[in-house]
Amino acid sequence: MRYAVAPRIRRALARGELPFKLSASNFRAYHSSPQGRQSILEPRLEDHGRVIRDEYSLIRDKYDAPKYPIVLAHGLLGFDELRLAGRYLPGVQYWRGIKEALTAQGVEVITASVPPSASIEARAEMLARDIEAGAKGKDVNIIAHSMGGLDSRYMISKLKLEKFKVLSLTTIASPHRGSAVADYVFEQIGSDRLPQIYYTLNRLKFETGAFEQLTRKYMRDIFNPNTPDRDDVRYFSYGAAVEPSIWSVFRLPHKILAEAEGPNDGLVSVASSRWGGDSGYKGTLAGVSHLDLINWTNRLKWLAGDIMGHPRKFNAIAFYLDIADMLSKEGL
Repeated sequence: MRYAVAPRIRRALARGELPFKLSASNFRAYHSSPQGRQSILEPRLEDHGRVIRDEYSLIRDKYDAPKYPIVLAHGLLGFDELRLAGRYLPGVQYWRGIKEALTAQGVEVITASVPPSASIEARAEMLARDIEAGAKGKDVNIIAHSMGGLDSRYMISKLKLEKFKVLSLTTIASPHRGSAVADYVFEQIGSDRLPQIYYTLNRLKFETGAFEQLTRKYMRDIFNPNTPDRDDVRYFSYGAAVEPSIWSVFRLPHKILAEAEGPNDGLVSVASSRWGGDSGYKGTLAGVSHLDLINWTNRLKWLAGDIMGHPRKFNAIAFYLDIADMLSKEGL
């Protein structure tokens, strides 16, 4: 009988390294059954810390509000509100229903809008301006999705913030160590064609500074060594992992990430999402995709699940309300 071995395990074995910590318990599991051998060889969510399975399926009756405003910082290609038909039709919100839910619980919320695909440096500059305008001298807590976490880290670490102070940064599926998906895209394009593609996009007024900065090499060799955390700021983080269906738009990127980095939400791996040390990492949201995290889950899927007796196990609004409650309990 053959056993599936994850690519990262094969590479470790080829180097003569153990691909996991061999404790007494998993040593017994490994030798007791074929299933035990396979479960150790495959990467597990539990290896990355606390796993959150259905804690945010329902909205509680009461949440505490933090003392200071919360800033919502969006990710790559994001926006605050997008109005495709001007003022004649309702706009499309990046944070679908999340700002309204936080406000209803007494939380002061500031939504930032930065250039969708500009460099981290340019996005961080605009983020600082938006916070300054919205905070009006108050200290703030930032909750950032995806690339917004990198913008926030750069702003906190490198920019001179005179009109406000950041008390905490909570990142949600932010690629702190880059993404193998970005690596894959650049490999597929090839160095010969890249200048022409950049030229064409720039002619269309589409900024391209963000893309290369999301590679693992850039984050490892340039961004992280030169963007240290501040001792007077609290850092928290969450990751997410999902097994996409055959029809999911995340099927290909999920496969690329799973082979290179392990469990992931379709665009960012759990390993890359972890930030703030063991105490700062709040856990991995199981069965949650990158878009579920901002409440973009297909409503028809929810309805079909309810009809079939499989209610959803993750409600993004309950998740953000709980983060606000956590910040309040931390005295922030």
